[in-house]
Amino acid sequence: MKKTDIIVALVIGELIALLSFGILKNLGLEAKLLYWIWPVFLPVFCLTCLYIAHILSQKIKVFWQLAKFVLVGVLNTVIDLGILNFLMLFSGVVLGPYYSLFKGISFIAATINSYFWNKFWTFGKKKTVKPKKEFLQFFIISAIGFAINVGTASIIVNLVGPQFNLNLAQWANIGAISASFAGLTWNFLGYKFIVFKK
Repeated sequence: MKKTDIIVALVIGELIALLSFGILKNLGLEAKLLYWIWPVFLPVFCLTCLYIAHILSQKIKVFWQLAKFVLVGVLNTVIDLGILNFLMLFSGVVLGPYYSLFKGISFIAATINSYFWNKFWTFGKKKTVKPKKEFLQFFIISAIGFAINVGTASIIVNLVGPQFNLNLAQWANIGAISASFAGLTWNFLGYKFIVFKK
């Protein structure tokens, strides 16, 4: 593992910890003890997971890129959920067409974050021979990922509706998290083999 990987894992872990506070507060799941433990525990946990993936990648090479992609993906998910929860909290809207609009906005912000982390860290592509072509490929892969993500979230929230005695805000987050998992495989394969291939 390089020094850069250690620093990035710690930074991403800290960002995830800090950004998650707003989400937890909006869901009514905040705990005062969490404010002291979470920012210390999560960066160490992220670094530990990345180290384990580094060891496993000695046998199966793709583990290393996949672990970095998942770590960036968790950060993207927290950015996505953070913006979505802020918009829901600010507007008081948790379903319907405005939910889909909010989900679209939050997804776009997370996708922009994803581009930079994945390009320069996950896939290590420093130079771009044809930047317009790379951006177009990224845009197309992301647009399909956008459709998968927003479509899945909208179906779960607007068609299926709240289940298991969850309130609307909790269910909206379940929809968003499910949507993130739905797009994970598509995005990894698209970015690895099309956008950032070496």
